[in-house]
Amino acid sequence: MKGGGIENPVFEPPSPDAGRQRQVSPAEAGASVTEEGPCGWGRCTPKALQLCNNPEGYLAAYSLLAVFQGIVVNGLINISISTIEKRYQLSSSSTGLISASYDIAFCILSLFISFFGERGHKPKWLAFSAFMLGLGSLVFSLPHFSSGKYQYGTKLEDTCQIPGMSPANFTCSASTKSSLSNYLYVFVLGQLLLGVGGTPLYTLGTAFIDDSVSKHKSSLYIGIGYAMSLLGPAIGYVVGGQLLNVYIDIQIPEDLHFCAVMDQDDPRWLGAWWIPFIACFFSSWLLIIPFSCFPKHLPGTAKIQAEKVSETHNDGSEGLVETKNIGKDIKDFPVALLILLKNPVLMSLILASSSEALVATGFATFLPKFIENQFGKSPSFSATLGGLVLIPAAAVGQVISGVLVSQCKMDCRSIIKFMIGTCSAGLLLNTVFLFAKCGNEPFAGVSETYNGTGTLYNITAPCNANCQCLLSVYYPVCGSDKVQYFSPCFAGCASHLVSSTKKTYHNCSCVGIPKRGNSSEDFLYEAVPGKCPTQCKFLPLFLTTFFFAVVFTFMAVTPTTVAILRCVPDKQRSFALGVQSVFLRLLGTIPGPILFGVAIDNSCILWDINECKTKGACLVYDNERMAYLLMGISAACKIVTIVFVVMAVCLYKPPPASAALPQKHAEMVSAVQT
Repeated sequence: MKGGGIENPVFEPPSPDAGRQRQVSPAEAGASVTEEGPCGWGRCTPKALQLCNNPEGYLAAYSLLAVFQGIVVNGLINISISTIEKRYQLSSSSTGLISASYDIAFCILSLFISFFGERGHKPKWLAFSAFMLGLGSLVFSLPHFSSGKYQYGTKLEDTCQIPGMSPANFTCSASTKSSLSNYLYVFVLGQLLLGVGGTPLYTLGTAFIDDSVSKHKSSLYIGIGYAMSLLGPAIGYVVGGQLLNVYIDIQIPEDLHFCAVMDQDDPRWLGAWWIPFIACFFSSWLLIIPFSCFPKHLPGTAKIQAEKVSETHNDGSEGLVETKNIGKDIKDFPVALLILLKNPVLMSLILASSSEALVATGFATFLPKFIENQFGKSPSFSATLGGLVLIPAAAVGQVISGVLVSQCKMDCRSIIKFMIGTCSAGLLLNTVFLFAKCGNEPFAGVSETYNGTGTLYNITAPCNANCQCLLSVYYPVCGSDKVQYFSPCFAGCASHLVSSTKKTYHNCSCVGIPKRGNSSEDFLYEAVPGKCPTQCKFLPLFLTTFFFAVVFTFMAVTPTTVAILRCVPDKQRSFALGVQSVFLRLLGTIPGPILFGVAIDNSCILWDINECKTKGACLVYDNERMAYLLMGISAACKIVTIVFVVMAVCLYKPPPASAALPQKHAEMVSAVQT
């Protein structure tokens, strides 16, 4: 699933020309023949390249580009969000903006690129797409190289400074305030470039496949391309998640003497999020070579187009489009747009799919973060779990719905009714947030007081008031009383021991109550690095239920696309899907991550605020509040979806059965004569 935001595998419909049968004039056929050239660059046309000058060769290049686009946009960016937040001191609202930036670029350019690119050299547009995807990946990784080495922690002593020792001094000045949050604009720029690259891929690229193959092969070829695009996010989640186990700067600094054992369970650990972005940069640019050598039309395209016969679906506006020949000139743009905006069935379906897109992109961006905080898992493991749930569930949902619609031979009204059922099932399954949520583990000064002393939401208490602890040193420890503390200093720990396997803290004045009968008073109070293990056992239940919720959510995607294609005039199908893309992003994939980010930030109960009062990322969330907020957003969007789908059923008027036959017969005769 739609980080950044969600792309083709989720809510990008197939080409409106898929299986479309159209009339080709002799002039158009002659022009197509002259544009069917060999594979190569100018006069350089090696014979070996001609083996790829066919639909299969183009499909291979298209599939590879779709894979790398999915890896970056729908995989790597989503699993890197939590790490980027911590490294560059960003809030979830800011990272939500990063995820939405891709869709902002797509939304702005989709109509124009699909309109003008239809008349251009589509493979060269795909070469441009590969260039921009590679450039966007490179720009997105640049903050790692320009922000310097990651400071894993402070060199100051992290234990309580007992009387007689020199206290740790911290002076606040303008120079101590971090400017890392300014890298937000670099990430947004990278996402905008990725959006520019993704637009031709899923508009012109898919249309070129349909142009180059016969009707009965079109859906097969497009299906293969879309299946490969689903593979991309899965690879991104798994590979990117594993690379989060590698230290962000590859080599762990030797001067980190205060930590004996350093791994991804440490809250200060950050993984190498940037490595796969560099790999995708090189891989995408390599694909410029094959796309630049394809001709404007593959050999045999003119013959294939001449054999296709139009199967126009008459919904009442077809006559206006045909009589005024709307769509051939740029000046027809406003009229064509107005015709679609006045189609109540189309707009109801578009608004319904936009509501679903909002939920899908929100969860695709923040599901790993939700698992990490709700169930106490590491960022890498949470990312892997998120990928294993979202990607297979999305694929299963789309395949099942496609098979059912095809095997049951549903008409437009039946398809819309089918969508009501899938959306209702998804709404019921979203109640998993109500019974599979986890409460917070005890946190001194946050969820409970220090053994009855101190106050809530104040991590300073009488037991650590003289320790001169720093708020900038967040290094949680778990006490023997099963309570989590902000750092060993705030736990009042005065000493520590380092063994070959772990580091333990002792003489902790804030931890627990002395055990009676223990002769070794030096070891009565003990704490270990890391958060306290969660006692919540609902993770398997949550993942299973949420898997089926995603399945039913994506079972509405393919039926929505088919219903849209059937309820608009044949010559406006491309434009209808372009309009849908704009609404999907304006109302769905752009506000989705931002809305989810604001909700998650709203559940924060402990922010990273240092001595300079500079606010960073959230350190601790209220798990129950987070679950309720996400449940509320998801349920509200599902209800809105169902309402609009019901409206579509009520407003839909099928064309007269006798009206379509004469038109189809006339077009068949015209095509044969041509």
